[in-house]
Amino acid sequence: MPEPAADPVALIRGFNRFYTRRIGALDDAHLGGPFSLAECRVLHELAVACTPLTPTQAAERAGLDPGYLSRILKRFEAEGLAVGARSAEDGRSRVIGLTPQGHAAYEQLRGEAEGAVEAMIGALSGEARARLTAAMGEIASLLDAPAPGQIRLRPHRVGDMGWVIERHAALYARDYGWDERFEALVARICADFIEAFDPARERCWIAERDGVRLGSVFIVQGDHPGEAKLRLLLIEPSARGLGLGKRLVGECIAFARACGYDGISLWTQSILTAARGIYAAAGFELVDQTPHMTIGVPLIGETWRLRL
Repeated sequence: MPEPAADPVALIRGFNRFYTRRIGALDDAHLGGPFSLAECRVLHELAVACTPLTPTQAAERAGLDPGYLSRILKRFEAEGLAVGARSAEDGRSRVIGLTPQGHAAYEQLRGEAEGAVEAMIGALSGEARARLTAAMGEIASLLDAPAPGQIRLRPHRVGDMGWVIERHAALYARDYGWDERFEALVARICADFIEAFDPARERCWIAERDGVRLGSVFIVQGDHPGEAKLRLLLIEPSARGLGLGKRLVGECIAFARACGYDGISLWTQSILTAARGIYAAAGFELVDQTPHMTIGVPLIGETWRLRL
């Protein structure tokens, strides 16, 4: 007789016990440092946030009970790691962000965490590492699959660069009359991204809903040391007005900050008012305007920068 199928619930619970023990999730002091795992998570969320967070936002992002989070934030403030203030957008709300001392503590923690992971997988071969990370990616993809109708952001995969090129060319030809010279420019950017891709410092996000692509954005290494560059932000007409552009730019900022970049630059055109509004709202500042004929039509190119 065939063996009965393994109980998936028992297998998952067994794996959870193994993995939490392996990474020290239940230790009072994570990685032997001064913080618990929950405190490390809160420190991370405050560090990578584009702007200071309200306690409610911090609790949601860290996945913690608001009361428990409140105790953590009080400790951070008492130790000079975080500071609270009234929200600039809503004076009735309180927001909290890290101090320079808090950012320094986070950078030390990040280095220790990366070292611990490297030590954990150090004995594995390249093939074994690839199998491990692929399995982890599959777990995350299956358990974090969006409900029907929800927009999700995912890394690029085969076929996405062709879509990015085609949609940029078609939409900008329709809306602004730009010809194939713009298509060639986008193609060069995509080719450079694939050929020199550094997954530790660069990223492409594809937004999709029910398998249909709705947008894209890229972060690549910039022209100056410590600078990232935001490129190829695109939102399909059917997805505009949903806050997707703000969400994609926010992902870029959080990723660049987590990578340790000092700032982000981008190049856009003065006529692209919707994109310019997104950049300004995210804190980017216009630093240069230069007329050009790069794609055969007179345009005013703009350089925007954000300090991280």
